[in-house]
Amino acid sequence: MGTRWAATTGLRIGGQKEHTCQTERIAGASQMKAGNHRVRTVVTGVGVVSPIGIGKDAFWESLLKGRCGIGFLRAFPTHNLPCKLAAEIRDFNPLDHVRHRKFLKVMSRDIQLGVSAAVLAARDAGLEPGAVDPDRLGVSFGCGRISTTPEELADAVKLCSQSNEFSYTRWGEDSMGNIAPLWLLRQLPNMPACHISIEYDARGPNNTITSRDSSALLALAEAVDVIRRGAADAMLVGACSSNVHPVDIAKLSLYEGLSRREDDPEKACRPFDFGRDGTIVGEGAGAFVVEEYNHALARGAEIYAEILGVGAGCDGRGYANGAGGTGLVRAIQNALKQAGIEPRELGHINAHGKSTQRDDLVEARAYYRALGDVARDIPVTALKSYFGHFDAGSGAVELAGSVLALRHRAIPATLNYEIPDPRCRLNVVHSDPEDQPTPTAISVNRTSMGQSAAAILRAV
Repeated sequence: MGTRWAATTGLRIGGQKEHTCQTERIAGASQMKAGNHRVRTVVTGVGVVSPIGIGKDAFWESLLKGRCGIGFLRAFPTHNLPCKLAAEIRDFNPLDHVRHRKFLKVMSRDIQLGVSAAVLAARDAGLEPGAVDPDRLGVSFGCGRISTTPEELADAVKLCSQSNEFSYTRWGEDSMGNIAPLWLLRQLPNMPACHISIEYDARGPNNTITSRDSSALLALAEAVDVIRRGAADAMLVGACSSNVHPVDIAKLSLYEGLSRREDDPEKACRPFDFGRDGTIVGEGAGAFVVEEYNHALARGAEIYAEILGVGAGCDGRGYANGAGGTGLVRAIQNALKQAGIEPRELGHINAHGKSTQRDDLVEARAYYRALGDVARDIPVTALKSYFGHFDAGSGAVELAGSVLALRHRAIPATLNYEIPDPRCRLNVVHSDPEDQPTPTAISVNRTSMGQSAAAILRAV
């Protein structure tokens, strides 16, 4: 199991000299392979709003202690829903984070989570007003579909219904007056990036990625490219979503599969376990401050990790491609090529680990195709076992887990991994956290349609 960690303190038991030397060796090799001329990008701030903790310290403590955030759904009645479990954030108050409070009325929960995570990341990075030229500060954020409830539109629809027919002309004549004037602003996926820009007067490049599960890592790729081409010195990056919603629960149950293990909610999400029967909905956001390396040094920022490479791919056409996870294979290979490292140099894989039979199998096979037989030896952690699945936001929260794992030199255990699936053949970290063997990690995400992304980071 490797060197053990003290869960109450997060301190590693044992020396660190060998690890430090190994860090320096890999750093030197990576620079020679990738070339010293390339612009270096680093993470200087981490913000997390999740079902297992708000703020990086509370989040990390929960990962070390194996605290699960999944339980019986409390936000709304569940008697007509196919699944009654969720990973909810129960102690979240946006007023604790958002400065421009007048905007809260046009922020859905998804947006509130995302802006709050970005505020936490900026605070962590010491990104006070004036710390970065506003024209050189940008935003790249991922967001999923923001669902509305049927009740919000019910009165307007009723006015258009006549003799069992829908009268479209009455929509403009009578119905629109029954919808809140700013209703749409709560549903637009580009609004997290907009509100974050307002919060920090970020006037640089601003983009929103809406690619479901892969959105967070694709937003990271966008941010890295912006910095490398000299269009910004720093970027606020991340993703947010909340699938704790009756429409999302019904949809995911029908098309992607939710667990029915209602006898013990904390054991319902079981990535790569033989007995897994579906995922669990959740909510949350993760955000990061990403900077050009010399810019971070100049302002005295603390550096968590360097972003060595971010790759992307898609499965394309045909079941054969989907079954093999071709998009994920390409994403991992592209990230490795950018990073200039070999598969054996990866300290851990932060898996997508959705906990459905098919998705986990596709993912495991993709690792073998992309990494070769070394895939059976690299430690794997699957953090959805703690906080469920919530599209764009879960990828960002998982990435935060890898950044903190590199910082603390520990790999969080995967919960509920009891019977290994012989079809997956992965080295899943379970029972207890393990020592981080090398100072690099890869975090991956993949949508059910095959849109995939992978990011490789190295401790600094």
